[in-house]
Amino acid sequence: MRIVDARVIVTCPGRNFVTLKIVTDEGVTGVGDATLNGRELAVASYLRDHVVPLLIGRDPARIEDTWQYLYQGAYWRRGPVTMSAIAAVDTALWDIKGKVAGLPVYQLLGGRSRDGVTVYGHANGETVEDVLVEVARYVDLGYRAVRVQCGVPGLPKTYGVSADKLFYEPADAALPSEATWSTPRYLAHVPTVFARVRDEFGPTLRLLHDVHHRLSPIEAARLGKSLEPYALTWMEDPVPAELPEGFRLIRQHTTTPVAVGEVFNTVWDAAQLIREQLIDYIRTTVVHAGGITHLRRIFDLAALHHVRSGSHGATDLSPVCMAAALHLDLAIPNFGLQEYMRHTEATDEVFPHGYHYADGYLHPAETPGLGVDIDEQAAARYPYAPAYLPVNRLEDGTVHPW
Repeated sequence: MRIVDARVIVTCPGRNFVTLKIVTDEGVTGVGDATLNGRELAVASYLRDHVVPLLIGRDPARIEDTWQYLYQGAYWRRGPVTMSAIAAVDTALWDIKGKVAGLPVYQLLGGRSRDGVTVYGHANGETVEDVLVEVARYVDLGYRAVRVQCGVPGLPKTYGVSADKLFYEPADAALPSEATWSTPRYLAHVPTVFARVRDEFGPTLRLLHDVHHRLSPIEAARLGKSLEPYALTWMEDPVPAELPEGFRLIRQHTTTPVAVGEVFNTVWDAAQLIREQLIDYIRTTVVHAGGITHLRRIFDLAALHHVRSGSHGATDLSPVCMAAALHLDLAIPNFGLQEYMRHTEATDEVFPHGYHYADGYLHPAETPGLGVDIDEQAAARYPYAPAYLPVNRLEDGTVHPW
């Protein structure tokens, strides 16, 4: 069997996605997600111009060799564009491998380690009362874990708080919009939100909060300390991840668990944080960390150091990535949680898939491969539309320094 075609498909059914579809001479196809939020066309070009020509004629069964060829063979390694492109190839090859074997991909990864993949939803609102309503909605849907985000009094807009609760998409404009941020207001407000949520929903619901890299290490330590009475499952992205030393400072001051890693691209980005046990959950994704092959390496390292998975799963990852994540989540021994933001009906039309939600869990398809595809005719009806994530400024006008 040989690869005879590899198509890069860019579509925007409500938000932009980049998908690679690999075709073999025996008619077996595989799909991989290559979406990089706000930089989609950079990855599409990398694939079309630099990767696809290298794939034609290769044996699709040689997944590890192809990964090493694309990574080691490029002098300029790593980075989100390169690793997202490699991830698309790798994921598509695993999809083909499963179809040829007649097995769902999780069986090729060692089989089930659990019956279902525990997911968390996003409960957010402008006010605490709004948040309580949204948490209740997720509890009624069967969720066992909920991320809680709330508007900050005195700020006109807060990242992570949306009007459309089920289908939140933060990339909101053809040029980056700007919002105002105040760390003192935020630090004063967040503990009061979780006090109300815990009082309303009791001690067993798993609660999470995303800081979105907005704090300095000592500010994050203060937040973690103030949230200890409410027993969060994790405090996500408390500081920018470039400096592992910042996480060491946080660890010295609080027992609130820390999750980080959705912006990581390789095991080397996460290695120090994992080895020194400075984090509790690693949030790297299939699409941004080099595919199933490389993400499994990150999770294996994490398993040796009491760190669990908690992969990013927002709407900027297509159903192709979600399907791949679920197969890996089901197989690894150190699974923690999986973020799950529902896609729109238009997105589900473009990416027909077999995974499904039931009673707090996601379940991958039992069909051979990943159990997801792309409808190229449907995709063609939704052309690319520029969209960027917002930029934050402090109240004095400074671009947020962290």
